[in-house]
Amino acid sequence: MLNIHLVPCLQDNYAYLVHEPSSNAVAIVDPSEAPPVFAALEKHKLTLTHILNTHHHFDHTGGNLPLKEKTGAKIIGPKADADRIPGIDLGLGEGDTLTFGNATARVFDIPAHTKGHIAFWFEADKAVFTGDTMFAMGCGRLFEGTPAQMWSSLSKLATLPPDTRVYCGHEYTLSNGRFALSLEPHNQALKKRMVEVERRRAEGEPTIPTTIGLERETNPFLRPTSAELRKSLGMESADVVAVFAETRHRKDNF
Repeated sequence: MLNIHLVPCLQDNYAYLVHEPSSNAVAIVDPSEAPPVFAALEKHKLTLTHILNTHHHFDHTGGNLPLKEKTGAKIIGPKADADRIPGIDLGLGEGDTLTFGNATARVFDIPAHTKGHIAFWFEADKAVFTGDTMFAMGCGRLFEGTPAQMWSSLSKLATLPPDTRVYCGHEYTLSNGRFALSLEPHNQALKKRMVEVERRRAEGEPTIPTTIGLERETNPFLRPTSAELRKSLGMESADVVAVFAETRHRKDNF
């Protein structure tokens, strides 16, 4: 089984140190900056072999080159955005697989936050790295895509098994949850979750990973069919993409 360690970076980013112990393969997912990664490698006595990028934004790739220069790690990122991934060695896209030591990840194209955004799903380890497409109770802004694209991307992730752990790019859960409650104030699963989120954040603890099952119950961006959410938006009879688009618009201005 993979050992996955959260590596806080910048103000609210998470990179993830992933260790496959049987082969000693070690990856860092979305390194914003190099110093916290070097510190984590030293703490866990690991040697970096791979750098995995979900998308091109600097707060997910800023550590690529210094990490590669010192360790020789292979940089793997989205094929559709290879020209914007610093130091990339291998581009992957929908349907590709990544062999990582004795573990295997399936790659999904999940665009909209950026035009070339991918997820890495380690099925046997029940873990998916979603970058800035799916957050805990949230989703990324539509910088380079459309509401229909983002809904398609999120729907793809939502079909994964409910016990799949979701490792996303930022600690946005508290603000995302407050927005979710504004649309579904009577969602009992959401209210229960927010009690735990507020406790964790008050104690300085991360709220990640979440799970696909928990997101289906509480993430408004996966819930455009919710009667309560539709009523809050005044869109009881609208199609799902229109409801999703309005939800994203309101979050942009929340």
